[in-house]
Amino acid sequence: MKSQFESAAWIAAVAEIIGADQGKTVAEGLTHAIDSVVEHEGTALIAFHKDARPDVLHHTLEPAGRKHYIERYLDGPYLLDPLYQLALRSRKPTLVRFRDELPDRFRASEYYRQYCERTHLLDEMDYIVPVDRQTTVVLVIGRRTRMFNKSALHRLELIEPLVQASIQRIWHAWVARSGDGRSRDEVHRRLTDCFENFGKTVLTRRERQISQLLLRGHSSKSVARELSIAPGTVMVHKRNLFAKLGISSQYELFSLLIDDLGKI
Repeated sequence: MKSQFESAAWIAAVAEIIGADQGKTVAEGLTHAIDSVVEHEGTALIAFHKDARPDVLHHTLEPAGRKHYIERYLDGPYLLDPLYQLALRSRKPTLVRFRDELPDRFRASEYYRQYCERTHLLDEMDYIVPVDRQTTVVLVIGRRTRMFNKSALHRLELIEPLVQASIQRIWHAWVARSGDGRSRDEVHRRLTDCFENFGKTVLTRRERQISQLLLRGHSSKSVARELSIAPGTVMVHKRNLFAKLGISSQYELFSLLIDDLGKI
């Protein structure tokens, strides 16, 4: 029995990547290569920047999906995405399973319900590739019907050098075509300031720190670990910040933030 790496589809996809002279063509070839190695229900190639909003370099979403998941995401909620945080921290290429990188209460967060749950992805693998000091490109591979098993994970690990090299080519082609305006993204600066100063007129600095971690999907115990304070102290701050903001749930906390981001 032939392996996936002996299939005509794999050979054709690699040839497509080698012969490509544009970033879009390389991205399409890379998608075809992934298709021939593992079954999945969609891919997205996203560039995360330290000083700018993310760029979606390539995706396989239908037009309606792009509007719902990508355009809304780029309006500011990306600041709550664990993948965004992970990409900014990464210093070397790696392959990770999304669920292994999540805060402990992420799946109970409003961000998850509003932006992740609606994708109906059961499992997700992410190639994380820093391309320069300011930018990390992530290739997202999602499954809706079953988890990636050990065999699929092994195949994804085997093609990691090809994925990394392809992503570098895609990014350099993107910069050559679009220019590099990352440091001039005023909207990102305003969105970041809005998030970091959320509730500043009524909340203390510690209460703002706790609200940010709650919004990102941390439980009170996880917040306590992140800030090196007692869980009971977190609960007191949480009650106080909810009272000051006039809310009683994390859904309302999330809604207040989204309203503020929407004004940018």
